[in-house]
Amino acid sequence: MNKPAARGATLVLVCGLVLLAAGAVLAQAPLGANIERKPRVLPPRGGSDAVVTFNKEVVRILQANCQECHHEGGIGPFPLITYADAYAHKNDILVNTTQKKMPPFHVDTGCNEFKNDPSLSSSDLGTITKWVLSGAPEGDPKDLPAPLTFPSTWTLGTPDLALAMPESFKPNFNQGDVYRCFVLPTNLTEDRFVRAVEILPGARGMVHHVILFLDTSGKAKALDDADPLPGYSCFGGPGFDLNALAPTLGGWAPGNQPSFLADGMGMSLPKGAAVVMQVHYSAHNGIGASDQSSVGIYFTKAPVNKRVLVAPLINQQFTIPAGAADYEVTASIPFLPFDAHLIQVTPHMHLLGKKMSMSATMPDGSKVCLAEVPDWDFNWQATYTYKNQIAAPLATGLFLSARYDNSDNNIKNPNSPPKAVSWGENTTDEMCIGFLSFTLDSENLVSARSVTLESAEQLDAVEPFLRDLWSKFR
Repeated sequence: MNKPAARGATLVLVCGLVLLAAGAVLAQAPLGANIERKPRVLPPRGGSDAVVTFNKEVVRILQANCQECHHEGGIGPFPLITYADAYAHKNDILVNTTQKKMPPFHVDTGCNEFKNDPSLSSSDLGTITKWVLSGAPEGDPKDLPAPLTFPSTWTLGTPDLALAMPESFKPNFNQGDVYRCFVLPTNLTEDRFVRAVEILPGARGMVHHVILFLDTSGKAKALDDADPLPGYSCFGGPGFDLNALAPTLGGWAPGNQPSFLADGMGMSLPKGAAVVMQVHYSAHNGIGASDQSSVGIYFTKAPVNKRVLVAPLINQQFTIPAGAADYEVTASIPFLPFDAHLIQVTPHMHLLGKKMSMSATMPDGSKVCLAEVPDWDFNWQATYTYKNQIAAPLATGLFLSARYDNSDNNIKNPNSPPKAVSWGENTTDEMCIGFLSFTLDSENLVSARSVTLESAEQLDAVEPFLRDLWSKFR
C-alpha cells in the first residue's frame, strides 16, 4: 500500500521508527561510543526508595515489551539487549515511553479492547522514569534474567509451505521507486485454509512493503512471461481482477508481526492458485542492492468453521486542498447484507494523515467504536485484532472519518509549498481506507446442519458485495 498501495491496497501496514530526542533529561552517549559506566548500585531490599536497576527491573520490561523488535537483525534501529544498549539510549527510552510512542500501539484502547497490546503499565512507566532520573544504574549481575533468543529466519517456526523468488532481482531506480510482482506457484491440488503468513524480505533496507495477491486465472503468469526481467512491473494493483472471496493473504511492512488466526478460522487458498508477491522497492535505501524475498505459509491444523473475509471501507474520490490543516474525508458502507462478526481492523493513510476513526451503527441505532487513531503515524501501521469479536448484524452500517493536515505546519508534508493531493499509490499521494476482517454468522463449514433460507440468501449476498468493493483495486 504505502507508496503504491496498489489499487490493491491490502492488509499491509508500514512502519519504521522515529525517535524523539527532545525533552531528554540526561546527555545521551552515541551508539557505539565508549559509555561512562555509573558505579553499580545494589538495590536495597523492599521499600519505596529502593533503587531501580537495569539488571533487576528494567531489562525485564525490555524483554517483555521491546526486544522483539530491538535486537540485532530486528526491525528496531538499535538493540536493547544489554546494559550498554539501554544506557546509550536511556533518554530515547524515557521520552518515547512517557509520550506513549513506544512500544508502538497507536489505536486508542478506550475505543475498544484489542489483543497483543504492548503498551506499558503505569508501574512499568514509573520504573523506567525512576531508573533514568536516578542515573540509570546497572545493578548486580546476579539479578539478570536469562537472555532471550530470537530466530534469524521464521519467527512462527518452519512453515508448511515456503515460497521464494526463483532468482534475485536488482531494481533500476533511474525513474524512482520500483513496484514489481513475482509469481510464486503453490502447486496445490486441493483447496487449503491458511492460519498465518510470514514474509522474509531479502533486502530489508530496500523492501518498503510486500502485498500477497492470489491468482487462479493464470493471468499473472502471462504477465510474467511477457516481461524479460524477473517478475513483471505492477505499479498499482497486480494487473488482474481479484477473487472477492480470496483476494489476498495479507502482506508485510517493517514492524508488522505475523500471528496465527484463532482455531476454527482460516484464509482461503484455492487449489492451483499462485501467490503474486508485489514488492515495493524504495530507492531511498536500496541503490545497488539485490533482493530475493520469500513467503512462509502455515496451514490450519484444526477444522475450519469460518472463512476470514475482508471488506475495504474506502473513499478514492477526494482532493485535499493545499494549506488545509484539518481536512475531513469520509467513507461508508451503509448496509451489510448479512450477519457477521468483525475480528480485525487495519486503518491506512499516508503522510498527510492526522487521525482516523471507524465506527459501526447497529440496526437499533446504537453505535460501536471500531478504531480510533488519534495521532496517525505513517511509520507505524498495524492490523489490530479485537479481544472480543464484534457482532455486526444484518443492516449494520460502517463509517470512517479521516482527517488530513496538508499545511506547512505538518513536518511530514512531502510538498513544500503544499499542493493539492488526491488518491494515489505513491507515498506523496494519499489514501483513505479501513480494512475490516470478518466472518459470516451463517457459515458453518464443519456442521451438517441444514442451511435456512435466510442463511442461504445471506451467503449468496457475500460474493457480489465483496466483488463490488474489491473492484476498486486492480
